Amino acid sequence: MTMLRRSRHRFLALLGTAALALAGAVALPGTAEAANILSNPGFETGSLSPWSCSGNLGSIVSSPVHGGSKALAGAASSSDNAQCTQTVSVQPNTTYSLSGWVRGSYVYLGVDGGASNWTTSPSAYSQLTVSFTTGASQTSAKIYVHGWYAQGTYYADDISLDGPGGGGGGTDTQAPTAPTGLTSTGKSSSSVSLSWGASSDNVGVTAYDIYSGSTNVLSVSGTSATVSGLSASTAYTFTVKARDAAGNTSAASNSVSVTTDAGGGGGGTGFKQAAPYLYEGWGDPPNPTTVMSATGVKWFTMAFVLDSGGCTPAWDGSRALTGGVDQTAINQIRSAGGDVVPSFGGWQGSKLGANCSSASALAGALQKVISAYNLKAIDMDIENTDEFENEAVQAKILTALKTVKANNPGLRTIVTFGTSTTGPTYYGNRLIEQAQSLNANIDVFTIMPFDFGGGSDMYGNTVNAAEGLKTKLKSTFGWDDATAYSHIGISGMNGLSDQQENTTPAIWTSIRDWANNHHIARLAYWAVNRDRSCPGGGVVSNCSGISQNTWQFTSITAGFTG
Repeated sequence: MTMLRRSRHRFLALLGTAALALAGAVALPGTAEAANILSNPGFETGSLSPWSCSGNLGSIVSSPVHGGSKALAGAASSSDNAQCTQTVSVQPNTTYSLSGWVRGSYVYLGVDGGASNWTTSPSAYSQLTVSFTTGASQTSAKIYVHGWYAQGTYYADDISLDGPGGGGGGTDTQAPTAPTGLTSTGKSSSSVSLSWGASSDNVGVTAYDIYSGSTNVLSVSGTSATVSGLSASTAYTFTVKARDAAGNTSAASNSVSVTTDAGGGGGGTGFKQAAPYLYEGWGDPPNPTTVMSATGVKWFTMAFVLDSGGCTPAWDGSRALTGGVDQTAINQIRSAGGDVVPSFGGWQGSKLGANCSSASALAGALQKVISAYNLKAIDMDIENTDEFENEAVQAKILTALKTVKANNPGLRTIVTFGTSTTGPTYYGNRLIEQAQSLNANIDVFTIMPFDFGGGSDMYGNTVNAAEGLKTKLKSTFGWDDATAYSHIGISGMNGLSDQQENTTPAIWTSIRDWANNHHIARLAYWAVNRDRSCPGGGVVSNCSGISQNTWQFTSITAGFTG
């Protein structure tokens, strides 16, 4: 990205409209009195309304904030700058002062068709200010804040537009007519799609507010919307109200009642998978049918699909997608009545998520693997700074998963990532928040509860981490306990971890039992290759470093039923 591209973007926006006159207008402009005419300027209501964000990429967060307890987060992607807008009534021929606090890489604040300002402040809030003068007959202005393409999530808070409000020398007090013909056009276990007839207004409708009962759950500018983050098998009643630039709100539309599908909002409920990792490129890989016969396990997570160059999937980035040892293992597993879920990514190597140029390109690479093996599920193991700690890449991965899920009915999508002992870290929280804002419909959020930095209580640490994940899923998606648990996965590490944490067979059994009692979706561990005894052997590829029976961890995992 260059300064030329940024400047050109704003220059074209300026040419695109003549709604605003600059300070050299023929009529002498008035000066606005200092009063913030924006609604919900600090996002303290906990909802976006009356702000509207492109691509549903806006969300309300509690950290980081500039003031109060809430702020706006915009998850800019490679194809959407996550622009959030609010339209307000203004007086003609009047000078207004716009200011706001922003944080992120290349964040813009401005008025549509006119002046803007920008900054890059990735680690701290900084203030942007803009002055503009309305045109001789102008009665409304659209204020915006946005990030920049592929630059990751930005934050905005305490936005102020100082002015007297009103339009045309008077005050608009006429509300729009009520929307008509509200109907449901589709549903899943976690979402309901709605459409309605447009309202009319003496000045103009600027937004439609969707209500679930008495709660405003979403605001959009068009006459259709998808409400996500719902609980499975649950009845909801929706209405819609129209709103104009002066904040006048219509009466409610007709109500429509919809019961979401079963399945825990994207398939979590009813999807149970005991699937330890098997790696054909490392650690003296065992014959999978031998392991299946000895343990009763049916599923394996096959590691790892990487980029062999040009966004082209290959096992380990080097072994052909089909026809090699990996396909041989998959064929053996399926012949024995089992199945596989390939894992994309991992800690190292050239990863598709980081290297594919766009979400659509990544979706195409994923589709090649899905089609090659007629898959029922895929796992995105999102780690390290190139994927997990890059919010733009997070968004790219989630968007690609949304695409392949839509194109492959019944496909389950899993994301796997690291955790702290108390739940998701900052980047884990952002991954979950972006999954919600993108409506990615992820089936399972799997944490890896090891490499905490030490600690002897691996059972307690694992349970606390899973409970922290549950709390985050509840607050982000609005789920109850049961639905949140049904979207949780745990992927441990048998025996000694890289940081010498010791998960013994007894501890893993206790974790398995907790997982069954709480009806989570998935139990895995790293890795079957290491499920062999070598007390005192350290952290190596083909044994656990502790005393155990051969395939003991796999046998325990096979007892996971959810």
